[in-house]
Amino acid sequence: MANNQSVRRHLDAFTRGRIIGKLEEGRSVTSVAAEFGIAHSIVSRLWRQFQNTGTAIRGFSSGRPRGTPPADDRYIVLQARRNRRQTAGEIARHTTQATGRPISRFTVARKLHGGGLFARRPVRCVPLTPAHRRRRSLRCQKHRNWRDNEWGRVSLQMRADSV
Repeated sequence: MANNQSVRRHLDAFTRGRIIGKLEEGRSVTSVAAEFGIAHSIVSRLWRQFQNTGTAIRGFSSGRPRGTPPADDRYIVLQARRNRRQTAGEIARHTTQATGRPISRFTVARKLHGGGLFARRPVRCVPLTPAHRRRRSLRCQKHRNWRDNEWGRVSLQMRADSV
């Protein structure tokens, strides 16, 4: 990289103080920028901030701190892909044990959604009545010795019935 200004790097507190000191001496923004090898706009913005607030300390980013680091996010998605039948609560418990940081099932659901997956909930089917179970059992016993060609006729008949 020939142009040193194309690389974005933050100025440390000591350098910021030196820049402010040189500007307070009466030097121009352009000469200070050239001396430190940084863009004119950076020095100008730093000087304006110092004049408005009286300090040249870097501001911190706003927003809520992350609940889980990116490594944990990847771990959650990996766990879900390894065992597709795990619920979000089970993944949360497993991740909490592995990392030592408590994570809720809602956080896991958000992380899975971000990874292209969706939170898992166990699906419960409609329970069969004793009469249903008895009829299913009788049907299985009746057809247990059927061959492939007999089952083939059943599927053909089902297709004909549905049309």
